[in-house]
Amino acid sequence: MAKTQHREINLLGNVIEYEVRRSPDATEPRIDVDIHGVTVVVPESNGVQPAELLRDNAAWVVDKQRTYDTYREQVPDRTFDAGERFPYLGDDRKLVIEPRSKHVVTDDSIRLRQSAIEQSSVKQVLENFYRSRARDYFTDRVDHYADRMGVEYEKLELRNQRTRWGSCSTSGTISLNWRLIMAPPEVVNYLVVHELAHLTEQHHGREFWQLVGEYIPNYKTKAEWLEENSVRLVFSEEDL
Repeated sequence: MAKTQHREINLLGNVIEYEVRRSPDATEPRIDVDIHGVTVVVPESNGVQPAELLRDNAAWVVDKQRTYDTYREQVPDRTFDAGERFPYLGDDRKLVIEPRSKHVVTDDSIRLRQSAIEQSSVKQVLENFYRSRARDYFTDRVDHYADRMGVEYEKLELRNQRTRWGSCSTSGTISLNWRLIMAPPEVVNYLVVHELAHLTEQHHGREFWQLVGEYIPNYKTKAEWLEENSVRLVFSEEDL
């Protein structure tokens, strides 16, 4: 399990708060910047100094954080009430609560079983609904692309990470953030191929991106969508 530490640093005159995660699944040091903040991820056995990594990439980190500060202003102010709209596979759908035998999703609505909500809450039932649908949908996509790419993975895990959409461990475990079920199908496909490609290329070099491009030719537009629209995938204020 990753160990997290909270710190701050001055970069180019800007005080940057950041987290340090030492992860057994990480294969190389990296800096993640998104609407949640700045995170430095380092392998447990790596001697890299997070502060040095941030200073070496100071301009990039400051620029990225400013961009995401702008995105944060666009976070939807959702309530967990009937009639609210939540995205599912890229399309906003009206939340309907009604007597029914099971939850369903239609072209324009997510219809939740009223009795389940009476025993819990709209928020928890909706999250459980998303997680269940994500498990089925992601499993189908991972199996599909693993077969096409000629790779084998150990297992698929749904994660609740605040700062990552996906990862691939050295043991072959593919991890995907359950909130991706709110993103368009083509974006999900990109994330799936991205992580499966790490089973062959455990880096982000030229060979890695060439491999991703074989299966998602326009992967750059999918990556840009995820960066620019990640606020649409915020489930609740706890995500921030």
